[in-house]
Formats: sequence, structure tokens, C-alpha cells
Amino acid sequence: MIRVFVSGCYDIVHAGHVQFFREARALGDHLTVSFASSDVLWLHKQRRSSLPDEHKQALIASLKMVDDVVIGRGMEEGIDFREDFLRIRPQILAVTEDDKYAPLKRALCAEVNARYVVIDKTPPDFKPISTSEIVRYIRAPQESPLRVDFGGGWLDVPAHARAGAYVVNCAISPAVSLRSWPYERNAGLGGSGAWALLNGHAGVDAELGLGVGWQDPAVITETGLCVWRSGPRPELEVKVDGQFLKGRMALYWTGASHDTPGMVGSERDYDGIAVASRMARDAVWTQSIEGLAAAVRQSYAVQRAEGMEPLPGDPALPLNLAGVTPLAWKYCGGGFGGYALYLCNTPGERDRLCALPGFRPIEPFMRDPV
Repeated sequence: MIRVFVSGCYDIVHAGHVQFFREARALGDHLTVSFASSDVLWLHKQRRSSLPDEHKQALIASLKMVDDVVIGRGMEEGIDFREDFLRIRPQILAVTEDDKYAPLKRALCAEVNARYVVIDKTPPDFKPISTSEIVRYIRAPQESPLRVDFGGGWLDVPAHARAGAYVVNCAISPAVSLRSWPYERNAGLGGSGAWALLNGHAGVDAELGLGVGWQDPAVITETGLCVWRSGPRPELEVKVDGQFLKGRMALYWTGASHDTPGMVGSERDYDGIAVASRMARDAVWTQSIEGLAAAVRQSYAVQRAEGMEPLPGDPALPLNLAGVTPLAWKYCGGGFGGYALYLCNTPGERDRLCALPGFRPIEPFMRDPV
């Protein structure tokens, strides 16, 4: 009988592990799987085991290609299975191509005259996934808010950060989920950041990896009405629940999507954007809808000067808004399409505005503390 031995953490058994076990078992007649005990996992990985050891042992033992399961309890990193290996004396120790402990394992094999066999990577039966990715996916929220911004957009892009300037934004409801997305796509509401968060990815790093700013994942993770200091990474100055905005906000769909990453290198009026950011920041501290509206008007003036089309309510675009005169409006996110944010004087005016085609109500959103 040719005995094959494999070892690993196997903290959350997934299809990649099953494929490896199957390929290792094909090298001989009997397969022993050793997994790191909860104490070993804590010592070397600084994390709790996903299951009690006896549950994990029973789970792995139930796999049809596994003949025996042992629990590695030795505290020597990389070869916590030494005692069982010397007792079983297998003919083969099978490892993956990325084995980090090859010298230690080769020396152990020499003690019992076993072969150290590297299993070549073969096309995976399923899309590869790691234990860390599974943990992130489990911890991911079931739903996420999107966001609107009032002033300072683009000053969250590290290359355009400015000392003394701010990014002011607000998480909004209705929320989105992987199964329900009640908004247009590519719309300037931070959808890519929400999508990353829902899939268990580190939102800020994911956005910075696209070459854009961090404001989207920062506020949808933090929630509330937030003031952030402009800089290479998010630094929160103040957060409020934004209830003075309740019943006052609406979105207007312009009918065209936009591409924020494609506009990062465009020329912009960063001086004017910084002015709007400071106005918005002061308005949050005083919880003033009028002050926030002034910041939004300043932001829109910069957007129009940059060549964005006029929005409903602008004298340059005569359009009947059913007698409603909003306080202010601006394009969300990168602009040149997507959604536009409207601030209204009263909830009643907001409701009349949202009875018109293309408009919809939104509310500030702040997650309850855990």
C-alpha cells in the first residue's frame, strides 16, 4: 500500500481543497489529511478556527477520497504534523506548488525515506477562492446604501487632494443588495464601492485600485452625513445622522450614464471645488440646509463651467417643475451624466417634484451602531 500524506490549515474546506485531496489520493492507495488544530491556527495565523476541531475532522473524513484525518498539534510552524507523520511513515508527502515550508518538509521526509511530491497546478474545477476570501464574503453586509455628494468631489482622488479642503457626502436609502438594485447603473452614486462591499472586498482599496477616489466606500461603510478631510485616504472629521435633510432630497436621472475612471485625468476647477467643500463642511457642523444648498449651488456652477449640460431648474433649460423651485441641484459623482441631486425647501415640495418623470425621493441613511 502506498500511503499519501497532505497537510494544511483547511480552516474552511472549499472546492479547491477537495480537488487537491483528489489529486493527492491519485498518487497512491491511502490518503491521510492533517489539519492544524485550533491552538496551532491561533498561534501561527492569529485567528480563531471556523469550526471546533472535532467538527472539522468529521467533515474532512466524510470526503470519499480521504481515508484518515489527523489533527496537527505540534507548535513548530509548517510541520505541526511531525508526530503523526513519523508514526504513519507514509511513502509520499504531497504539497502544492506554493508550499512555503519545503526545506522543513523535505528534511522530515528524509527521516522516513518518503518522497516529497509537488502536485502541478491543473485547471481548477471551480473559480479559485481562498479561506480569507470566504471569510470576507461571510462578513459582507446583506445590503448597502449608496451615496450623494454635496461638495469636494475629486478631492478624494489622492493626486488631487488638498490640505484644508474637504469631501462632504451622505449615505442614502433605499439600499441596494446583490439581488436588488433599485437605481440606474454607472450613475454617480458610488455603486462600484457598494458592489465591492457586498462581495466582501476592501472597498477603499478596491476604488483606489481603479485610480479613482475613496469617498464612495468610505461613506457607504461609515453611513450618515459625513465630512472627510481631503487626503490620500479617508479621515473622518465629523458625522451626523442628517435628519435635517429628511424629506428634502431627490434624485433626477439625466438619461445618460457616466464613467468616473475615464474622467480622472480631466482638467477641473479644483479651487472652485475646494470652496464648495468648505461651504458644505460648515453647513454640516451647523446642520443648515440653506448652507448645504449654497455649497451645492457652488458645486453646480463649477460643473457648468466645466461643460456639463444644464439641469432642470436651470434658466438655461426652461422646464416646468410643477411650480417647485428647488433650493439647489448638482450632478452626482463625476457628472457629465448619471444622477443629479436636488435639495428642496419642504417635504411637500419634494413630493411634488418626485411626481415628475425622472425624479425619485431618497433619504439620509445611518446604520444603527452594533
